[in-house]
Amino acid sequence: MPRTKTMENLEKTARRYDIDWLRVIAIGLLLIYHVAIGFQPWGRMVGFITSEEPWGALWLPMALLNVWRIPLLFFVSGMGVYFAMRARSWKQLIGERARRILLPFVFGMIVIVPIHLVVWRSFYGMDQSYTWSPGHLWFLGNIFCYVLLLSPLLFYLKKKESGKVVSWIKKTLSQPWSLLLVLAAFIAEVLLINPTPFEMYAMTWHGFVLGLLAFFFGFCFVLSGEGFWEMIRRWRWAFLVLGITLYIFRIVQLGTLIPGYLLATESLCWILAVFAFGSKYLNRSGPILSYLSEAAYPVYILHMIFLYLGSVWIFPLPIPVQLQFVGVLGITLGGSFGTFEVIRRVGFLRPLFGLKAKQVKTVVQVPIMKPLGQTQI
Repeated sequence: MPRTKTMENLEKTARRYDIDWLRVIAIGLLLIYHVAIGFQPWGRMVGFITSEEPWGALWLPMALLNVWRIPLLFFVSGMGVYFAMRARSWKQLIGERARRILLPFVFGMIVIVPIHLVVWRSFYGMDQSYTWSPGHLWFLGNIFCYVLLLSPLLFYLKKKESGKVVSWIKKTLSQPWSLLLVLAAFIAEVLLINPTPFEMYAMTWHGFVLGLLAFFFGFCFVLSGEGFWEMIRRWRWAFLVLGITLYIFRIVQLGTLIPGYLLATESLCWILAVFAFGSKYLNRSGPILSYLSEAAYPVYILHMIFLYLGSVWIFPLPIPVQLQFVGVLGITLGGSFGTFEVIRRVGFLRPLFGLKAKQVKTVVQVPIMKPLGQTQI
């Protein structure tokens, strides 16, 4: 069916609830992954409190996630910028991203991260000292840099949506072969930077460049309109099967260095499968999504404090490792969401955790006009 101007306008104004859901899911997966690190023997080397009894079986789902969990977040962030640009100028976008990303990033570095570092040092009997660090919030700094670096190009593309360049992007990304061009960019990144391991994203050039590519392509995917989403929905099972196949190969070859181009391919397959299935089944709103969308950001900022506190309380208990995992996860979620409930109600705290400032409701009193001739008794 030919596309009409009305259809294009609807695309530009329609809310993509599936992307909201995927943002919530991506942050939730990061949180669960962090809890699972506490049950791996190498967890302490990356700054986590670890259980004396490791849980080796947890590595299977962790290994599945660790090649695409962070890139997915950068893709979703690029998509979010497209929607944020619809009603904002360049200055307004930078100002809004500074309030929603840069401010929580700086606050988290100087307040939140030092708190859980105190808990970590205390558990391992180290000398206490104040240390600020990006910690688990490092990707916020990356995202703000991407907005600054790419916004001239992104605004050009947004302004020229009817031009030849954007028309070519839309036409190209509606074809399955175009994904080979996307994959080529990610393979070029791993070949040039040669990250070891591939999954080391935090505060590395690999993480920065991979995130920049994912952010840009996320923007382009949404810019491309429904043609792109229809295409990946048609191919969703192929992405899923190829992702599973490459994952099984990686697990079977455990202990062998997997080539970076295979990891980049697997990562993109999982991400495209997530977007395709999400587009088909998650594009719907509701009170749960509204609540989780607001909670996801502050909960992620806070969760490491309660993860470390939960580890301190649970790990010394003589209980099975599976119950330890449930206990730490429960404390992490309960503490983070409970604190979020306080933050969302306190006006000056909201911006520090990436929430919009409370809007003051004003009541305008309209004088009642008395009919002519009416007297007051």
